[in-house]
Amino acid sequence: MRVLVVDDSFTVREYYRAVLKDVAEVDEAVNGFEALEKAFVESYDLFLVDVNMPKMDGYHLTEELRQNGVDRPIIMISTEREDQDRKKGLSRGATLYLVKPVRPEQLQFFVRLLG
Repeated sequence: MRVLVVDDSFTVREYYRAVLKDVAEVDEAVNGFEALEKAFVESYDLFLVDVNMPKMDGYHLTEELRQNGVDRPIIMISTEREDQDRKKGLSRGATLYLVKPVRPEQLQFFVRLLG
């Protein structure tokens, strides 16, 4: 399984890489624009997208992916706990909306389930 992790934080990307090393091959993008470029050149089974990023946030990225025919699962991850934020993510095309901190076993479970 191939997963594209999209997060502007090096530390967070490394955390996800370590957590997912036994369940997926992980590629990375530091922002939404880089993720879009990779999504149309490479093949991914699942996208793990941070909501708050500079240049293009996770909401916009998810919407762009969906509008351009990407039908693979997208897990949106955020510090935003409000129900309206979750609804916004799902309405933009996210398959699942998780709130940080995400436990390793929780992330592995959802990646296996959706991937």
